Amino acid sequence: MHISLDGFVAGPNGEMDWIKVDQEIFDHVGKRIQKGDTALYGRVTYQMMESYWPNAGNKPNASKHDIEHSKWYKRVHKVVLSRTIHSADLVNTQVINGNLTENINKIKQQAGEDILLFGSPTATHSLIQQNLIDGYWLFVNPIILGQGIPLFKDIKDKIKLKLLTTQQFNCGVTELNYIVDGQ
Repeated sequence: MHISLDGFVAGPNGEMDWIKVDQEIFDHVGKRIQKGDTALYGRVTYQMMESYWPNAGNKPNASKHDIEHSKWYKRVHKVVLSRTIHSADLVNTQVINGNLTENINKIKQQAGEDILLFGSPTATHSLIQQNLIDGYWLFVNPIILGQGIPLFKDIKDKIKLKLLTTQQFNCGVTELNYIVDGQ
């Protein structure tokens, strides 16, 4: 997830025009997400992704990133946290609209690789509050927004983390990869 140095994932109106991405980051993320076979989204992020990625790689001017990510997006199992959409007619997609802890733990217990959460600050807040996040893969952008949508809010108990890796990218973004300590 991309965050500002002061911990925001979007500006006050949801703007993300401050996020830095380049081919170096795309290549790094592309390698990492190949280890994941489940993508978790909130409704808004899912609808945004679904409107673009299924056909992004088929466009005549598709970039290498668009082609690779589109292939991955089509094959990955998608899980959407939403109370307003239903899984009927959704391809390779499961909708969770209640019993968050029970449903997420069922998915975690299934055979497979990593479950990757993309964007979705509201879904992230719910998952954090229920202690359902095992690790944080953050891309800290060199900007201070001062206000916006925070990554962390309404945290009741401290969450201890263990740093696994860091990586500095040429565009100034720093990746921080943590696991929740004790997991």
